[in-house]
Amino acid sequence: MNFQEKVQKVQLELKAPKSQRNNFGKYNYRSCEDILEAVKPLLSSNGLTLMLTDEIKEVGGITFIEARAVLFDSEGTTMESKAQAGIDINRKGMDIAQSFGSSSSYARKYALNGLFLIDDTKDADATNDHKDERKWLNKGTIEFAKAQEFLKSGTGSVSDIEKKYKLSAEVKGLLA
Repeated sequence: MNFQEKVQKVQLELKAPKSQRNNFGKYNYRSCEDILEAVKPLLSSNGLTLMLTDEIKEVGGITFIEARAVLFDSEGTTMESKAQAGIDINRKGMDIAQSFGSSSSYARKYALNGLFLIDDTKDADATNDHKDERKWLNKGTIEFAKAQEFLKSGTGSVSDIEKKYKLSAEVKGLLA
């Protein structure tokens, strides 16, 4: 299998669910760590290595981190993606190290999104209007078990559950 085929296989097989929760904004999201946890076994099984680096830059008086995600194989073939995130050293509730770390994680997450074709357009960053008050139905919860029982009873459907809860594609598949 050539490099392009290996990369495509990882991109197709990668499942990085939004397992983190922002209770204030009432949305689920995936972190850089979530993506890395999901992609490491796929990289290993396809003979690929990932390297992440950060570089601090300044343009027009704005300081930011540029993250670089580089994928390579034993032949030296590479593919890379870059993303940037601003750094606010006066960010409320964070010391300077936390501010840099937060910006690094954010930039790395989006560099990984670009490299592995992870679509975040439905993330709260892009679409959160706070109008949908439904809570997410997460697998392994009491509500999830009740939803399964509801469906088994034959008195309702997945669309009935969607009226009360937001369902990820994964949860929807488990209920179907």
